[in-house]
Amino acid sequence: MSQVWLISGSPGCGKTNWILNTFKNYSGNCGYLRLGGYSEINLEQAINSKIDFAFLKDQIPNLLDLSISNSISEKDKENILIIIEFPQFFIPKSQGINGVDLRIINELEKYNLQPNRYLHFGRDPELSIKDTLDFRAIESISLDLKKHIWDPASLNTFWFELVNGAYGDVYRAKALMNLPDGRYILFNWIVSQQGSQYQTLNQVAPLNGRPERCSEIVIQGKNLNFESIKSTIHNCLLNEAVLDHHQTSLRNSQLQTARR
Repeated sequence: MSQVWLISGSPGCGKTNWILNTFKNYSGNCGYLRLGGYSEINLEQAINSKIDFAFLKDQIPNLLDLSISNSISEKDKENILIIIEFPQFFIPKSQGINGVDLRIINELEKYNLQPNRYLHFGRDPELSIKDTLDFRAIESISLDLKKHIWDPASLNTFWFELVNGAYGDVYRAKALMNLPDGRYILFNWIVSQQGSQYQTLNQVAPLNGRPERCSEIVIQGKNLNFESIKSTIHNCLLNEAVLDHHQTSLRNSQLQTARR
């Protein structure tokens, strides 16, 4: 029997990590869908980023992507746990399915999904409230960085500047970054936590050009300097000549190590 859960909460409250742990503790098939959410007055939702699915898929290779229509076979549907992640600024007034925004119910119809359980961070006891922030105003900026590769030193400087207010008051920042040695790094920061979280994912890209995998950055806060952020990021990315030099050096180093 399939289970369909809808999990909502404010930016940075821990939805994705909770979903990951839930999937890891489930013995059957798992499917995931992230909805974009709705902006409110003075509260701008981020675009429907692919970061969360890319991270979850890296950790759970058999995870099914429900954003692709007809992606689940009848066999896959047996004993499946489907979790729908939905960003929402305000705590619903009603519990359970009665608290779900009707716009969400209508949106789920095109995926032929009907939630039979609904939990919201900061309201339901199963979900932590320690990082559930009460946002009054928030702006968002999202950049698609697919095929782009960062200079590691420049990336460290940019991220430090970003979370320390050089480009505005950042409340939340999340990104998947490609490095020239093939590593795939998840960056995560929220104002209520001490320090940034970094995680090297399992995927390693070959040293022969630009990877096709998801790479994005999502920033939420107030008085964000969009143009300065974009300009700085552009200056941190490797051009073809520099990337080829990095990758050639790394390939030669690996070859020498293998010969020893």
